[in-house]
Amino acid sequence: MKKSAQTMYANSLDEAVKLISESGKKVTYLMRGHTGCGKTSTLKTLGDTFPTHKPIYLDCMSLDLGDLWVPVHDREKGCITMVPNESLGVHTGEPVILMLDEFPKANKSVKSGLLRVMLERSVNGVPLHPDSIVYATGNLSDEGLGDMLEAHQGNRICVIETAKPTAEQWIPWAINNNLDPVTISFANENPQIFADFRDVENPEDNQWIFHPRRGASEQFVTPRSLEKASDIMQIREHLTTNSLTSALIGTIGSRGAMDMLAYTKLVDDLPKLEDIKTSPTSAKIPTTASALCMIVYRTLASIEKEWVGAWLTYLKRLPPEAQAMFANGVRSPKYNKQSLIMTHKLFTEWARDNTHMFAADKV
Repeated sequence: MKKSAQTMYANSLDEAVKLISESGKKVTYLMRGHTGCGKTSTLKTLGDTFPTHKPIYLDCMSLDLGDLWVPVHDREKGCITMVPNESLGVHTGEPVILMLDEFPKANKSVKSGLLRVMLERSVNGVPLHPDSIVYATGNLSDEGLGDMLEAHQGNRICVIETAKPTAEQWIPWAINNNLDPVTISFANENPQIFADFRDVENPEDNQWIFHPRRGASEQFVTPRSLEKASDIMQIREHLTTNSLTSALIGTIGSRGAMDMLAYTKLVDDLPKLEDIKTSPTSAKIPTTASALCMIVYRTLASIEKEWVGAWLTYLKRLPPEAQAMFANGVRSPKYNKQSLIMTHKLFTEWARDNTHMFAADKV
């Protein structure tokens, strides 16, 4: 499928948040992207960026026009005035971050009612605080999920496309959020689960992802469903095989579930975490590349100050490729335990002895 210019210059979620942070007080951005890829999560990120603003989530798809404002008789003025819903935050007089979620799926009257909010930062004539940020989210029209914009609606806003994350982009986030190590390693080994359906000419060539030309497909792999699969995988020891299989199929689809379960069998090749903590010089070394990936991701997600030294002692016994994978994970700008490891004496020694692994970074 030929890609549009907008698709070729699609923003990462970080880029979209930066764009909104810098100009969202004047320009209303509509983030259009693949289902289940974190568009809604940007409200929390923006809330952290602007701690003095009140984050407001407005589910446009569930609203009617009467949910935005209602007529009230003003006895003093002798007329009818419109009172806005408190969910819009205009009554507080404080700056807000107003996210209009699923705006392109809203019914026509709601879209019309919100256009002035998006264009003028005014709720039926009542202005928002001048520092307020307003933006919207929606799915790609190519997905066929009912996202529609008329020409005059699109002309009042800036429509940007957000790209699906790659495995390399998703994994650091998954590590920082303590997702199941097997799920993370599975994603690393199967980058096709992050593919853009527009790059897949034959839907049957990639049965893991959503493809609008495949027909009815309720469950498939997205970053959102992977996170839910991780929640299930973290309690798999308490489930029967049948229950675990059923739950995964109902979360990431049959193809994703069967492949993940097959991959999970590699866990038997992993050393116990307690063995690494107490006996780093003799704990079992995995024999397969997949198991080595799992143990590295497990450690990046769960390492604590008390056993950094034991892990770094154990790390030296792993193949160079696994050592480099761990080091690259630590060096990721967003890794939230970076200082814990990089300031440890054993890591400093390891880095000095293995500078050749990072020589390409300096070219």
